[in-house]
Amino acid sequence: MNGQQIALVTGASSGMGKVIAKQLIKDGLTVIVAARRVGKMDDLEGLGAHPIALDISKEESITEAVHIIRERFGGVDVLVNNAGFGLYGALEDVPMHDARYQFEVNVFGLAHLTQLLVPYMRERRAGKIINISSVGGKIYTPLGAWYHATKHALEGMSDCLRLELSQFGIDVVVVEPGLIETEFGDVVEGPMLKHSGTGPYKELAARVARATAESYKPGGASSPQIIADIVSRAIKSSRPKTRYAAGKYAKLLINLRKWLGDRIFDRIVMSVVG
Repeated sequence: MNGQQIALVTGASSGMGKVIAKQLIKDGLTVIVAARRVGKMDDLEGLGAHPIALDISKEESITEAVHIIRERFGGVDVLVNNAGFGLYGALEDVPMHDARYQFEVNVFGLAHLTQLLVPYMRERRAGKIINISSVGGKIYTPLGAWYHATKHALEGMSDCLRLELSQFGIDVVVVEPGLIETEFGDVVEGPMLKHSGTGPYKELAARVARATAESYKPGGASSPQIIADIVSRAIKSSRPKTRYAAGKYAKLLINLRKWLGDRIFDRIVMSVVG
């Protein structure tokens, strides 16, 4: 492909994924964009991206997407694992099949896609894997047990992967967004109230819903461009950082969690939800 780096961005139909893809196109990369909603990526195709269908929760969809990538491009030089979502609700209330689906999307699907694309990078002894985690991979919030569990898992998995792949010249980078202007607030609130809006956790769920709405109101979060800029910088760097935290409250929350004890951090978190 004219010597250009080839990048795959998952979850590119909306939010951070779409903005990241636009930035990488602007940077001159050959960009493959993947999502379930292929029609939502028509604008990216118009900019020069190559859309493919991908349901990250389904093994056969991942296998087919990688087959297409290998046939058309040989492989990818950059993998941006962005696809994911947040499942909220009390641990007691969330059905196990929903919890397993959260892990399929945020951890297992991501890992399988990575497994299938690493050989090309390893053979070339070069490449970058950028895992979009969250500040939620370092902290915790009430009613977010399953979501935070997946992001904590992604952080640990990325650290191990970084050690394993360093011998082949492959960088593994974790990006930890804070509050970002995306659909995340709406995606969180609906299922959370469905699972825990009645019953023993209803008062807590109502408080968390109000706090979430307040956090994601217009002007309350950072632009997704801040994350796109970081991904761009990491790709261009010959020695990228292992982690980048960015977006509203990201560094603050990580530092509070790092330096304060559990009980103090518990009080801070609960004070935010009233």
